[in-house]
Amino acid sequence: MNSPVRRSLEIDFLRGVVLIVIALDHIQGSVLSRFMLHNYAYCDAAEVFVFLGGYASAAAYTNVATYRSEHAAKRRFLLRAWEIYRAYLLTAALMLLAGASLMLWHVDSPVLGETGWTDLLHHPVGSLLGIFTLRHQPFLSAVLPMYTLFALCVPLSVPLANRRPAVALGLSLAVWLAAAWLARALPSADPGGWAFNPFAWQLMFMLGILCRLHPVSHEFQISKAGRWLSCAALAVALTFAFIKLCLETQATPGYMKQNLAAVRVLSFLAIAWLVAQAVRMQMLRRIAERLPAVVTVGKQGLVCFVGGTVVSIGVDTAVRLARGPAWLNGLAGDLLAIGTMLLLAVVASKWKALRARPAPMRGAAVAVRVGRRDG
Repeated sequence: MNSPVRRSLEIDFLRGVVLIVIALDHIQGSVLSRFMLHNYAYCDAAEVFVFLGGYASAAAYTNVATYRSEHAAKRRFLLRAWEIYRAYLLTAALMLLAGASLMLWHVDSPVLGETGWTDLLHHPVGSLLGIFTLRHQPFLSAVLPMYTLFALCVPLSVPLANRRPAVALGLSLAVWLAAAWLARALPSADPGGWAFNPFAWQLMFMLGILCRLHPVSHEFQISKAGRWLSCAALAVALTFAFIKLCLETQATPGYMKQNLAAVRVLSFLAIAWLVAQAVRMQMLRRIAERLPAVVTVGKQGLVCFVGGTVVSIGVDTAVRLARGPAWLNGLAGDLLAIGTMLLLAVVASKWKALRARPAPMRGAAVAVRVGRRDG
């Protein structure tokens, strides 16, 4: 019998990079965030994170279904949805705690109003009930409710995408086009709705699923059509970078990210194709092999995402309170955030390995105690 498919080094590396970038992007004074994707493209780490989530979900589902059973795969993702929901509640609690700390220390930060702490003070029961029912989604926890829904849909979406990819993509596109209207059905105390409209972002998740189940062949990538596609992707990426750097004078409206505007999808697809070429040429693997700590962050995705929210607020607060040159404080904050994320991943990895390890000594100790009583 064949062994289960191993994890992709490149995917884990990219997930690790994205998780670190997400943490840096939420630090107000970050220096490194000025060089991140959102400054040069109409997409950012969120698109990459959701796409990779779809890719990894398809790999996990098909792996369990192949080497165990379809029932086991469905059960795994039902449990995964529950796990993500619990992570959402934990993140929301951490955001409330962060808000309380900012108020206690009299830190002047715009983050305070987004943590939900002031709402909790004025309406404790309604605020807590809203968090449990997803009506209130405190700062940095908003992506997890969307992921909970995606995990629940994996047992339906992955088999459909596997058997009928064109139908799966067509349905996904139809839902994406109607996303703004469908979002009205979501429970939300915010008139603007959820920060991430799941009916729109499911398209990015589905693209990840399809790329895992039906990858573009090596032959096509190196063919004449593939080379032309690479040139077109490079042209789109450079054009968007020129517009962002030289022509755009105002920030992109938030609703374009909330509802995953078409320009964001196009921008992501162009960059994703170029990254795929780097994977094909083994360039990304060589980088990943030299940065195993970042790969570990990718493997501990949920833990590092939740921990990264606290890291972002903590470092952001420290940068605001620090004295000295702003750029130096920001750079020091970036290094602190990266180091903390790497350390968190190592600790989480070792903790999981310790929990998964069999405990023969425990059984031996019980046997010794029983023997002594019998004696």
